[in-house]
Amino acid sequence: MQNFRTIKENGSHEIEIKKSRFICHLSRTETEEEAIKFIESIKIEHSKANHNCSAYILGERQEFQRAHDDGEPSGTAGVPMLEMLKKRNLNNVTAVVTRYFGGVKLGGGGLIRAYGGSVNDALSSIGIVERQLHQYITVMVSYPMSGKLENQLRISTYILQDIHYTESVSFECLIRIEHIDQFINEVIEWTSGQGTCTMGAQAWIESEISE
Repeated sequence: MQNFRTIKENGSHEIEIKKSRFICHLSRTETEEEAIKFIESIKIEHSKANHNCSAYILGERQEFQRAHDDGEPSGTAGVPMLEMLKKRNLNNVTAVVTRYFGGVKLGGGGLIRAYGGSVNDALSSIGIVERQLHQYITVMVSYPMSGKLENQLRISTYILQDIHYTESVSFECLIRIEHIDQFINEVIEWTSGQGTCTMGAQAWIESEISE
């Protein structure tokens, strides 16, 4: 999984519908164990609530998808929550919507709108980011070649993280995984084949998405 969308940070958001309180709690989770642990923590925190409905989606191919109605009529809570996560094209997210019943029944359609809307509003409030997997690549060149390479890197879309001046000049760059071959080919062109590329660690870079 090289790129995916997820929530900007963990958090919660509350709405009120016909005197019922709907509190959506969102958390980044990478495994089902983490998701279940988060769900249980909310159930403990809101043990006096009428319902703590949940949904999560995770896995490299979004293969782990679960929804639970926690006592609400079947299909009126967990599924619309999960569908909202899928609609926003998110991954590695667990949502729990806590409901404190206010005395007015919403009906099946009302519940579907309430639970799905609660997740949607929380996502909009907390924010969504795209996580992109990058590769650290260090390019080493001689001093005479360094000026041209630095200029090319600074006008490119690549991330120039740092420059080290020793016996030669090393440019520490962050390159999206899918652009590695392109980057290396361009470095060869910019340095007339005199640059040396060394692979380092990988890192996730996040960019906020406006919707």
